[in-house]
Amino acid sequence: MARKPILTASEAAALVKDGMTITTSGFVGSCMPEALTKALEQRFLTTNSPQNLTFVYSSAQGNHDGSGADHFAHEGMTRRVIGGHWNLAPQLGRMVLENKIEGYNLPQGVLCKLYRDIASRSLGHITHVGIGTFVDPRIEGGKLNRMTQEDLIEVIHINGQERLLFKAIPLDIAFIRGTYADESGNVTLEREVASLEATSMAQAVHNCGGKVIVQVERLVQDGTLDPRLVKIPGIYVDGIVVCKVPDDHAQSLGCEYDGSMCGEFRATISNGNPVPLSAKKIIGRRAAMELSAGKVVNLGIGAPEYVALVAGEEGISNCITLTVEGGPVGGIPQAGVRFGACVNAECILDQPYQFDFYDGGGLDMAFLGLAQADQEGNINVSKFGPRIAGCGGFINITQNAKKVFFCGTFTAGGLKIAAASGKLQILQEGREQKLIGQVEQITFSGRYARQMHQPVMYITERAVFELRSDGVYLIEVAPGIDIRTQIIDLMGFVPKMEAAGPRLMDKRIFRDTPMGLIDSIER
Repeated sequence: MARKPILTASEAAALVKDGMTITTSGFVGSCMPEALTKALEQRFLTTNSPQNLTFVYSSAQGNHDGSGADHFAHEGMTRRVIGGHWNLAPQLGRMVLENKIEGYNLPQGVLCKLYRDIASRSLGHITHVGIGTFVDPRIEGGKLNRMTQEDLIEVIHINGQERLLFKAIPLDIAFIRGTYADESGNVTLEREVASLEATSMAQAVHNCGGKVIVQVERLVQDGTLDPRLVKIPGIYVDGIVVCKVPDDHAQSLGCEYDGSMCGEFRATISNGNPVPLSAKKIIGRRAAMELSAGKVVNLGIGAPEYVALVAGEEGISNCITLTVEGGPVGGIPQAGVRFGACVNAECILDQPYQFDFYDGGGLDMAFLGLAQADQEGNINVSKFGPRIAGCGGFINITQNAKKVFFCGTFTAGGLKIAAASGKLQILQEGREQKLIGQVEQITFSGRYARQMHQPVMYITERAVFELRSDGVYLIEVAPGIDIRTQIIDLMGFVPKMEAAGPRLMDKRIFRDTPMGLIDSIER
Protein backbone atom coordinates (compact mmCIF):
# COMPACT_ATOMS: atom_id res chain seq x y z
CA MET A 1 0.00 0.00 0.00
CA ALA A 2 1.23 3.50 -0.80
CA ARG A 3 2.56 5.51 2.12
CA LYS A 4 0.20 8.12 3.46
CA PRO A 5 1.12 11.80 3.76
CA ILE A 6 2.47 12.79 7.17
CA LEU A 7 1.11 16.24 7.88
CA THR A 8 1.47 18.87 10.53
CA ALA A 9 -1.68 19.92 12.34
CA SER A 10 -1.57 23.23 10.45
CA GLU A 11 -1.28 21.46 7.10
CA ALA A 12 -4.27 19.29 8.01
CA ALA A 13 -6.28 22.37 9.01
CA ALA A 14 -5.51 23.91 5.61
CA LEU A 15 -7.41 21.07 3.94
CA VAL A 16 -10.70 22.37 5.36
CA LYS A 17 -12.32 24.67 2.80
CA ASP A 18 -15.15 27.20 3.07
CA GLY A 19 -18.60 25.63 3.25
CA MET A 20 -17.39 22.11 4.05
CA THR A 21 -19.11 19.70 6.43
CA ILE A 22 -16.62 18.47 9.03
CA THR A 23 -17.03 15.76 11.64
CA THR A 24 -14.81 14.94 14.61
CA SER A 25 -14.42 12.09 17.09
CA GLY A 26 -14.62 12.43 20.86
CA PHE A 27 -16.55 11.50 23.99
CA VAL A 28 -16.62 14.16 26.75
CA GLY A 29 -12.91 14.64 27.54
CA SER A 30 -11.53 11.60 25.72
CA CYS A 31 -10.74 10.55 22.13
CA MET A 32 -10.74 14.14 20.81
CA PRO A 33 -8.25 15.20 18.09
CA GLU A 34 -7.35 18.37 20.00
CA ALA A 35 -4.23 19.15 17.97
CA LEU A 36 -6.30 19.22 14.77
CA THR A 37 -9.28 21.22 16.04
CA LYS A 38 -7.00 23.70 17.82
CA ALA A 39 -5.05 24.20 14.61
CA LEU A 40 -8.28 24.76 12.68
CA GLU A 41 -9.44 27.32 15.21
CA GLN A 42 -6.07 29.10 15.11
CA ARG A 43 -6.17 29.19 11.31
CA PHE A 44 -9.57 30.89 11.40
CA LEU A 45 -8.47 33.42 14.02
CA THR A 46 -5.38 34.22 11.97
CA THR A 47 -6.74 34.17 8.41
CA ASN A 48 -10.53 34.37 8.82
CA SER A 49 -10.75 31.05 6.98
CA PRO A 50 -12.38 28.58 6.65
CA GLN A 51 -15.88 30.03 6.82
CA ASN A 52 -19.46 28.72 6.90
CA LEU A 53 -18.63 25.22 8.11
CA THR A 54 -21.21 22.63 9.08
CA PHE A 55 -19.97 20.76 12.14
CA VAL A 56 -21.31 17.26 12.96
CA TYR A 57 -20.53 15.23 16.08
CA SER A 58 -22.36 12.48 17.94
CA SER A 59 -21.20 12.67 21.57
CA ALA A 60 -20.39 15.41 24.06
CA GLN A 61 -17.00 16.93 23.30
CA GLY A 62 -15.18 19.26 25.68
CA ASN A 63 -14.93 20.34 29.30
CA HIS A 64 -16.40 23.89 29.58
CA ASP A 65 -12.90 25.25 28.83
CA GLY A 66 -12.86 25.97 25.10
CA SER A 67 -11.75 22.46 24.20
CA GLY A 68 -13.51 20.01 21.91
CA ALA A 69 -16.55 21.37 20.10
CA ASP A 70 -15.97 24.91 21.35
CA HIS A 71 -13.03 25.25 18.95
CA PHE A 72 -15.76 25.84 16.34
CA ALA A 73 -17.49 28.60 18.34
CA HIS A 74 -16.63 31.61 16.20
CA GLU A 75 -18.91 33.81 14.12
CA GLY A 76 -18.21 33.32 10.46
CA MET A 77 -16.31 30.07 10.98
CA THR A 78 -19.38 27.90 11.64
CA ARG A 79 -22.87 28.31 10.19
CA ARG A 80 -24.53 25.07 11.37
CA VAL A 81 -23.94 22.52 14.13
CA ILE A 82 -25.56 19.07 14.38
CA GLY A 83 -24.63 17.55 17.73
CA GLY A 84 -25.71 14.95 20.22
CA HIS A 85 -24.82 16.80 23.44
CA TRP A 86 -24.11 20.49 23.94
CA ASN A 87 -23.50 21.08 27.62
CA LEU A 88 -19.70 20.80 27.50
CA ALA A 89 -19.42 23.35 24.68
CA PRO A 90 -21.10 26.40 26.26
CA GLN A 91 -19.71 28.91 23.76
CA LEU A 92 -21.21 26.97 20.88
CA GLY A 93 -24.51 26.78 22.75
CA ARG A 94 -24.45 30.52 23.37
CA MET A 95 -24.09 31.18 19.65
CA VAL A 96 -27.20 29.07 19.01
CA LEU A 97 -29.19 30.87 21.70
CA GLU A 98 -28.16 34.22 20.18
CA ASN A 99 -29.26 33.01 16.70
CA LYS A 100 -25.77 33.41 15.29
CA ILE A 101 -25.63 29.85 13.93
CA GLU A 102 -28.10 27.10 13.10
CA GLY A 103 -28.28 24.34 15.69
CA TYR A 104 -29.69 20.83 15.88
CA ASN A 105 -29.71 18.42 18.79
CA LEU A 106 -30.22 14.81 17.72
CA PRO A 107 -29.94 11.60 19.77
CA GLN A 108 -26.37 10.44 20.23
CA GLY A 109 -27.18 6.86 19.29
CA VAL A 110 -28.90 7.99 16.10
CA LEU A 111 -25.93 10.12 15.05
CA CYS A 112 -23.29 7.49 15.72
CA LYS A 113 -25.30 4.94 13.71
CA LEU A 114 -26.05 7.48 10.99
CA TYR A 115 -22.37 7.31 9.99
CA ARG A 116 -22.93 3.69 8.99
CA ASP A 117 -25.95 4.63 6.90
CA ILE A 118 -23.99 7.41 5.22
CA ALA A 119 -21.17 4.96 4.51
CA SER A 120 -23.57 2.52 2.86
CA ARG A 121 -25.21 5.31 0.82
CA SER A 122 -28.59 4.81 2.51
CA LEU A 123 -31.17 7.59 2.55
CA GLY A 124 -30.59 7.95 6.26
CA HIS A 125 -31.23 6.21 9.56
CA ILE A 126 -34.70 4.78 10.11
CA THR A 127 -35.67 4.22 13.75
CA HIS A 128 -38.38 4.50 16.38
CA VAL A 129 -35.96 6.43 18.62
CA GLY A 130 -37.19 9.97 19.25
CA ILE A 131 -40.90 9.47 18.57
CA GLY A 132 -42.84 11.72 20.94
CA THR A 133 -39.75 13.65 22.05
CA PHE A 134 -38.48 17.07 20.98
CA VAL A 135 -36.66 15.53 18.02
CA ASP A 136 -39.96 14.36 16.53
CA PRO A 137 -40.61 16.73 13.57
CA ARG A 138 -44.19 17.14 14.77
CA ILE A 139 -42.83 18.72 17.95
CA GLU A 140 -39.50 20.52 17.42
CA GLY A 141 -37.58 18.39 14.94
CA GLY A 142 -34.42 18.79 17.01
CA LYS A 143 -34.15 22.45 16.01
CA LEU A 144 -32.64 24.71 18.66
CA ASN A 145 -33.48 28.23 17.48
CA ARG A 146 -35.66 30.22 15.09
CA MET A 147 -33.05 30.51 12.33
CA THR A 148 -32.81 26.72 12.05
CA GLN A 149 -35.37 25.88 9.38
CA GLU A 150 -34.35 22.85 7.34
CA ASP A 151 -36.07 19.60 8.29
CA LEU A 152 -33.49 16.88 8.90
CA ILE A 153 -36.06 14.38 10.19
CA GLU A 154 -39.15 12.98 8.52
CA VAL A 155 -42.02 10.82 9.82
CA ILE A 156 -42.47 7.74 7.62
CA HIS A 157 -44.64 4.62 7.72
CA ILE A 158 -43.31 1.16 6.91
CA ASN A 159 -45.40 -2.02 7.15
CA GLY A 160 -48.03 -0.12 9.07
CA GLN A 161 -45.53 1.14 11.66
CA GLU A 162 -44.49 4.71 12.33
CA ARG A 163 -40.78 5.54 12.18
CA LEU A 164 -38.48 8.56 11.96
CA LEU A 165 -36.08 8.99 9.06
CA PHE A 166 -32.96 10.92 10.06
CA LYS A 167 -31.66 12.05 6.69
CA ALA A 168 -28.13 11.26 5.54
CA ILE A 169 -25.62 14.12 5.76
CA PRO A 170 -22.89 14.38 3.08
CA LEU A 171 -19.52 14.66 4.85
CA ASP A 172 -16.44 16.36 3.41
CA ILE A 173 -13.73 15.81 6.02
CA ALA A 174 -13.15 13.98 9.30
CA PHE A 175 -10.70 14.66 12.12
CA ILE A 176 -10.34 11.40 14.07
CA ARG A 177 -8.17 10.44 17.01
CA GLY A 178 -6.14 7.20 17.05
CA THR A 179 -3.21 5.74 18.94
CA TYR A 180 -0.66 4.42 16.44
CA ALA A 181 -0.47 4.65 12.65
CA ASP A 182 1.86 2.80 10.33
CA GLU A 183 3.34 4.28 7.18
CA SER A 184 0.43 2.98 5.09
CA GLY A 185 -2.13 4.75 7.28
CA ASN A 186 -3.45 1.77 9.22
CA VAL A 187 -4.58 3.06 12.63
CA THR A 188 -5.03 1.38 16.01
CA LEU A 189 -6.85 2.77 19.04
CA GLU A 190 -5.57 0.53 21.85
CA ARG A 191 -4.65 3.36 24.25
CA GLU A 192 -8.01 5.14 23.86
CA VAL A 193 -10.80 4.64 26.40
CA ALA A 194 -13.16 3.59 23.59
CA SER A 195 -13.18 3.06 19.84
CA LEU A 196 -16.47 4.98 19.52
CA GLU A 197 -17.60 5.29 15.87
CA ALA A 198 -14.10 5.79 14.43
CA THR A 199 -14.44 3.03 11.82
CA SER A 200 -17.91 4.10 10.70
CA MET A 201 -16.94 7.77 10.58
CA ALA A 202 -13.91 7.05 8.39
CA GLN A 203 -15.99 4.84 6.08
CA ALA A 204 -18.70 7.49 5.78
CA VAL A 205 -16.35 10.32 4.89
CA HIS A 206 -14.31 8.19 2.50
CA ASN A 207 -17.44 6.98 0.68
CA CYS A 208 -18.68 10.57 0.41
CA GLY A 209 -15.48 11.38 -1.47
CA GLY A 210 -14.09 13.34 1.46
CA LYS A 211 -10.79 13.30 3.34
CA VAL A 212 -10.02 11.37 6.52
CA ILE A 213 -7.29 12.83 8.72
CA VAL A 214 -6.18 10.93 11.81
CA GLN A 215 -4.28 12.37 14.77
CA VAL A 216 -2.07 9.74 16.43
CA GLU A 217 0.41 9.43 19.23
CA ARG A 218 3.14 7.77 17.19
CA LEU A 219 4.04 6.66 13.65
CA VAL A 220 5.38 3.10 13.36
CA GLN A 221 6.89 0.96 10.63
CA ASP A 222 4.66 -0.92 8.18
CA GLY A 223 3.95 -4.46 9.26
CA THR A 224 4.41 -3.84 12.99
CA LEU A 225 0.78 -3.33 13.96
CA ASP A 226 -1.39 -6.25 15.02
CA PRO A 227 -4.07 -6.33 12.29
CA ARG A 228 -6.63 -7.39 14.91
CA LEU A 229 -6.15 -4.00 16.58
CA VAL A 230 -6.45 -1.90 13.43
CA LYS A 231 -9.78 -0.04 13.60
CA ILE A 232 -9.19 2.28 10.63
CA PRO A 233 -7.51 0.63 7.64
CA GLY A 234 -5.19 2.75 5.55
CA ILE A 235 -7.50 2.52 2.52
CA TYR A 236 -9.79 5.00 4.33
CA VAL A 237 -7.06 7.42 5.39
CA ASP A 238 -5.82 10.51 3.54
CA GLY A 239 -3.36 11.90 6.05
CA ILE A 240 -1.69 11.27 9.40
CA VAL A 241 -0.81 13.89 12.01
CA VAL A 242 1.57 12.88 14.78
CA CYS A 243 0.68 14.96 17.81
CA LYS A 244 3.67 16.93 19.12
CA VAL A 245 2.06 18.30 22.31
CA PRO A 246 1.31 15.57 24.90
CA ASP A 247 -1.58 17.55 26.43
CA ASP A 248 -3.31 17.56 23.03
CA HIS A 249 -3.25 13.77 23.04
CA ALA A 250 -3.96 13.05 26.69
CA GLN A 251 -6.04 9.90 27.19
CA SER A 252 -8.59 12.18 28.90
CA LEU A 253 -8.31 15.96 29.28
CA GLY A 254 -6.01 16.89 32.15
CA CYS A 255 -5.61 13.28 33.31
CA GLU A 256 -2.64 10.95 33.46
CA TYR A 257 -2.77 7.82 31.33
CA ASP A 258 -4.54 4.88 33.01
CA GLY A 259 -4.10 1.53 31.30
CA SER A 260 -6.96 0.00 33.30
CA MET A 261 -9.40 2.07 31.19
CA CYS A 262 -8.30 0.52 27.90
CA GLY A 263 -7.63 -3.07 28.92
CA GLU A 264 -3.86 -2.84 29.25
CA PHE A 265 -4.11 -4.15 32.81
CA ARG A 266 -6.70 -4.63 35.54
CA ALA A 267 -6.57 -2.27 38.48
CA THR A 268 -7.00 -3.35 42.08
CA ILE A 269 -10.29 -1.93 43.31
CA SER A 270 -11.04 -0.90 46.86
CA ASN A 271 -14.43 0.43 47.92
CA GLY A 272 -12.69 2.68 50.44
CA ASN A 273 -14.65 4.57 53.05
CA PRO A 274 -18.45 4.80 52.70
CA VAL A 275 -19.77 7.95 51.04
CA PRO A 276 -21.57 10.32 53.48
CA LEU A 277 -25.35 10.01 53.64
CA SER A 278 -26.34 12.89 51.33
CA ALA A 279 -29.59 13.42 49.41
CA LYS A 280 -28.01 11.83 46.33
CA LYS A 281 -26.80 8.83 48.29
CA ILE A 282 -30.31 8.37 49.69
CA ILE A 283 -31.59 8.36 46.10
CA GLY A 284 -28.88 5.90 45.12
CA ARG A 285 -29.82 3.63 48.04
CA ARG A 286 -33.49 3.56 47.11
CA ALA A 287 -32.62 2.98 43.46
CA ALA A 288 -30.18 0.18 44.31
CA MET A 289 -33.07 -1.69 45.95
CA GLU A 290 -34.46 -2.20 42.43
CA LEU A 291 -31.36 -4.09 41.27
CA SER A 292 -31.51 -7.81 40.78
CA ALA A 293 -28.81 -10.31 39.91
CA GLY A 294 -27.78 -10.85 36.31
CA LYS A 295 -29.20 -7.60 34.99
CA VAL A 296 -27.52 -5.39 32.38
CA VAL A 297 -27.59 -1.77 33.52
CA ASN A 298 -26.79 1.74 32.28
CA LEU A 299 -26.15 4.61 34.70
CA GLY A 300 -26.33 8.29 33.85
CA ILE A 301 -24.34 11.09 35.48
CA GLY A 302 -25.22 12.84 38.74
CA ALA A 303 -27.52 11.08 41.20
CA PRO A 304 -27.52 7.81 39.17
CA GLU A 305 -23.76 7.49 39.77
CA TYR A 306 -24.58 6.80 43.42
CA VAL A 307 -26.30 3.56 42.42
CA ALA A 308 -22.87 2.15 41.59
CA LEU A 309 -21.36 3.55 44.80
CA VAL A 310 -24.11 1.99 46.90
CA ALA A 311 -23.81 -1.30 45.02
CA GLY A 312 -20.12 -1.32 45.91
CA GLU A 313 -20.75 -0.59 49.56
CA GLU A 314 -23.42 -3.28 49.71
CA GLY A 315 -21.19 -5.85 48.02
CA ILE A 316 -23.51 -6.45 45.05
CA SER A 317 -21.45 -4.89 42.24
CA ASN A 318 -20.56 -8.31 40.89
CA CYS A 319 -24.23 -9.26 40.68
CA ILE A 320 -24.93 -6.85 37.81
CA THR A 321 -23.18 -5.72 34.62
CA LEU A 322 -22.78 -2.00 34.11
CA THR A 323 -22.48 -0.60 30.59
CA VAL A 324 -21.66 2.80 29.13
CA GLU A 325 -23.07 4.09 25.85
CA GLY A 326 -19.59 4.82 24.47
CA GLY A 327 -18.92 1.07 24.26
CA PRO A 328 -17.58 -0.38 27.54
CA VAL A 329 -19.33 -3.45 28.97
CA GLY A 330 -18.62 -4.39 32.58
CA GLY A 331 -16.17 -2.75 34.92
CA ILE A 332 -16.60 0.51 36.79
CA PRO A 333 -17.94 3.53 34.85
CA GLN A 334 -15.96 6.72 35.34
CA ALA A 335 -17.31 10.21 36.03
CA GLY A 336 -16.42 13.79 35.22
CA VAL A 337 -14.06 14.41 32.31
CA ARG A 338 -13.56 10.63 32.02
CA PHE A 339 -17.26 9.86 31.66
CA GLY A 340 -17.61 7.29 28.91
CA ALA A 341 -14.71 5.19 30.16
CA CYS A 342 -14.73 2.16 32.45
CA VAL A 343 -12.00 0.79 34.68
CA ASN A 344 -11.56 -2.98 34.21
CA ALA A 345 -14.12 -3.30 31.39
CA GLU A 346 -14.81 -6.81 30.16
CA CYS A 347 -15.33 -5.62 26.59
CA ILE A 348 -15.18 -2.33 24.67
CA LEU A 349 -17.53 -2.30 21.69
CA ASP A 350 -17.76 0.27 18.93
CA GLN A 351 -20.36 2.82 20.01
CA PRO A 352 -22.83 2.05 17.16
CA TYR A 353 -22.93 -1.60 18.26
CA GLN A 354 -23.61 -0.56 21.85
CA PHE A 355 -26.56 1.52 20.68
CA ASP A 356 -27.82 -1.36 18.52
CA PHE A 357 -28.02 -3.34 21.76
CA TYR A 358 -29.67 -0.47 23.62
CA ASP A 359 -32.18 0.40 20.89
CA GLY A 360 -33.24 -3.21 20.60
CA GLY A 361 -34.18 -3.44 24.28
CA GLY A 362 -30.99 -5.13 25.51
CA LEU A 363 -30.79 -3.03 28.65
CA ASP A 364 -32.65 -4.53 31.58
CA MET A 365 -32.48 -1.36 33.66
CA ALA A 366 -31.48 2.25 33.12
CA PHE A 367 -30.98 4.81 35.88
CA LEU A 368 -30.91 8.34 34.45
CA GLY A 369 -31.16 11.88 35.78
CA LEU A 370 -34.32 13.70 36.77
CA ALA A 371 -33.99 17.40 35.96
CA GLN A 372 -37.65 18.18 35.25
CA ALA A 373 -40.71 15.91 35.30
CA ASP A 374 -44.36 16.71 34.63
CA GLN A 375 -47.85 15.31 35.08
CA GLU A 376 -47.64 13.34 31.82
CA GLY A 377 -44.54 11.56 33.04
CA ASN A 378 -42.34 13.47 30.58
CA ILE A 379 -38.73 14.21 31.51
CA ASN A 380 -36.57 17.14 30.40
CA VAL A 381 -32.80 16.99 30.68
CA SER A 382 -31.93 18.77 27.44
CA LYS A 383 -32.92 22.46 27.58
CA PHE A 384 -33.44 24.87 30.48
CA GLY A 385 -34.30 28.45 29.65
CA PRO A 386 -31.11 30.04 28.31
CA ARG A 387 -29.02 26.86 28.59
CA ILE A 388 -28.79 24.07 26.01
CA ALA A 389 -27.69 20.83 27.62
CA GLY A 390 -28.58 18.40 24.85
CA CYS A 391 -29.99 14.90 24.97
CA GLY A 392 -26.86 12.83 24.36
CA GLY A 393 -27.75 9.15 24.59
CA PHE A 394 -30.65 9.82 26.98
CA ILE A 395 -33.41 9.29 24.41
CA ASN A 396 -31.99 6.02 23.08
CA ILE A 397 -31.43 4.64 26.56
CA THR A 398 -34.64 5.69 28.32
CA GLN A 399 -36.95 4.92 25.43
CA ASN A 400 -35.72 1.34 25.08
CA ALA A 401 -34.64 -0.02 28.48
CA LYS A 402 -36.94 -2.72 29.85
CA LYS A 403 -37.26 -0.66 33.04
CA VAL A 404 -36.25 2.97 33.50
CA PHE A 405 -35.66 4.86 36.74
CA PHE A 406 -35.28 8.64 36.84
CA CYS A 407 -33.19 9.70 39.82
CA GLY A 408 -32.81 13.20 41.23
CA THR A 409 -33.50 15.46 44.18
CA PHE A 410 -37.08 16.61 44.66
CA THR A 411 -36.09 20.30 44.47
CA ALA A 412 -32.92 21.96 43.20
CA GLY A 413 -30.75 24.85 44.30
CA GLY A 414 -29.76 24.88 47.96
CA LEU A 415 -31.51 21.76 49.21
CA LYS A 416 -30.15 20.60 52.58
CA ILE A 417 -31.27 17.43 54.36
CA ALA A 418 -30.45 15.34 57.38
CA ALA A 419 -31.15 11.65 57.91
CA ALA A 420 -31.02 9.78 61.18
CA SER A 421 -32.85 7.01 63.01
CA GLY A 422 -34.63 5.95 59.85
CA LYS A 423 -36.18 9.37 59.12
CA LEU A 424 -35.56 12.23 56.72
CA GLN A 425 -35.51 15.89 57.70
CA ILE A 426 -35.52 18.84 55.26
CA LEU A 427 -33.23 21.49 56.73
CA GLN A 428 -33.46 23.87 53.78
CA GLU A 429 -35.74 23.54 50.77
CA GLY A 430 -34.37 23.91 47.26
CA ARG A 431 -35.25 27.09 45.38
CA GLU A 432 -36.46 25.40 42.19
CA GLN A 433 -39.33 22.97 41.68
CA LYS A 434 -38.47 20.01 39.48
CA LEU A 435 -41.87 18.31 39.30
CA ILE A 436 -43.82 20.85 37.29
CA GLY A 437 -46.98 21.15 35.23
CA GLN A 438 -45.22 20.90 31.88
CA VAL A 439 -41.56 20.36 31.09
CA GLU A 440 -39.73 22.89 28.91
CA GLN A 441 -38.68 20.20 26.45
CA ILE A 442 -39.64 16.54 26.10
CA THR A 443 -36.50 14.42 26.25
CA PHE A 444 -38.47 11.39 27.48
CA SER A 445 -42.09 10.94 26.45
CA GLY A 446 -44.40 9.61 29.14
CA ARG A 447 -47.13 9.08 26.54
CA TYR A 448 -44.87 6.88 24.40
CA ALA A 449 -43.79 4.92 27.50
CA ARG A 450 -47.42 4.23 28.37
CA GLN A 451 -48.13 3.11 24.82
CA MET A 452 -45.20 0.69 25.03
CA HIS A 453 -46.19 -0.48 28.54
CA GLN A 454 -42.73 0.43 29.80
CA PRO A 455 -42.24 0.38 33.61
CA VAL A 456 -41.12 3.86 34.71
CA MET A 457 -40.25 5.08 38.22
CA TYR A 458 -39.16 8.50 39.51
CA ILE A 459 -36.96 8.33 42.62
CA THR A 460 -36.20 11.32 44.85
CA GLU A 461 -34.83 11.59 48.38
CA ARG A 462 -38.29 12.06 49.89
CA ALA A 463 -40.76 10.44 47.51
CA VAL A 464 -41.05 7.78 44.84
CA PHE A 465 -43.45 8.09 41.89
CA GLU A 466 -44.57 5.60 39.27
CA LEU A 467 -45.96 6.11 35.78
CA ARG A 468 -49.14 4.14 35.20
CA SER A 469 -51.65 3.99 32.37
CA ASP A 470 -53.74 6.81 33.87
CA GLY A 471 -50.99 9.10 35.15
CA VAL A 472 -48.20 9.65 37.67
CA TYR A 473 -48.75 8.06 41.09
CA LEU A 474 -47.08 8.93 44.38
CA ILE A 475 -46.29 5.46 45.76
CA GLU A 476 -43.73 6.02 48.54
CA VAL A 477 -42.91 8.78 51.04
CA ALA A 478 -39.88 9.05 53.28
CA PRO A 479 -40.46 8.66 57.03
CA GLY A 480 -40.59 12.11 58.61
CA ILE A 481 -41.94 13.86 55.49
CA ASP A 482 -45.35 15.55 55.37
CA ILE A 483 -47.12 14.64 52.13
CA ARG A 484 -49.03 17.90 51.81
CA THR A 485 -46.49 20.57 52.74
CA GLN A 486 -43.24 18.89 51.68
CA ILE A 487 -44.40 17.11 48.54
CA ILE A 488 -47.71 18.12 46.94
CA ASP A 489 -47.45 21.84 47.76
CA LEU A 490 -44.03 21.88 46.07
CA MET A 491 -45.24 20.31 42.82
CA GLY A 492 -46.80 21.82 39.73
CA PHE A 493 -49.45 19.10 39.66
CA VAL A 494 -51.22 16.80 42.10
CA PRO A 495 -50.07 13.21 41.71
CA LYS A 496 -52.51 10.34 41.82
CA MET A 497 -52.52 8.06 44.88
CA GLU A 498 -54.13 4.77 45.74
CA ALA A 499 -56.95 4.83 48.27
CA ALA A 500 -54.69 3.53 51.03
CA GLY A 501 -52.16 6.26 50.32
CA PRO A 502 -48.43 5.88 49.61
CA ARG A 503 -46.37 3.49 51.68
CA LEU A 504 -43.30 4.50 53.67
CA MET A 505 -39.88 4.23 52.08
CA ASP A 506 -37.67 1.60 53.72
CA LYS A 507 -36.19 3.02 56.94
CA ARG A 508 -32.84 1.36 56.19
CA ILE A 509 -32.30 3.95 53.46
CA PHE A 510 -32.09 6.72 56.07
CA ARG A 511 -29.67 5.02 58.47
CA ASP A 512 -25.95 5.46 57.90
CA THR A 513 -25.29 1.73 58.06
CA PRO A 514 -25.27 -1.02 55.39
CA MET A 515 -28.75 -2.03 54.22
CA GLY A 516 -27.94 -5.72 53.71
CA LEU A 517 -28.85 -5.80 50.01
CA ILE A 518 -26.47 -8.71 49.51
CA ASP A 519 -28.95 -10.85 51.46
CA SER A 520 -32.00 -9.85 49.42
CA ILE A 521 -30.76 -9.54 45.83
CA GLU A 522 -31.88 -12.44 43.65
CA ARG A 523 -29.11 -14.86 42.72
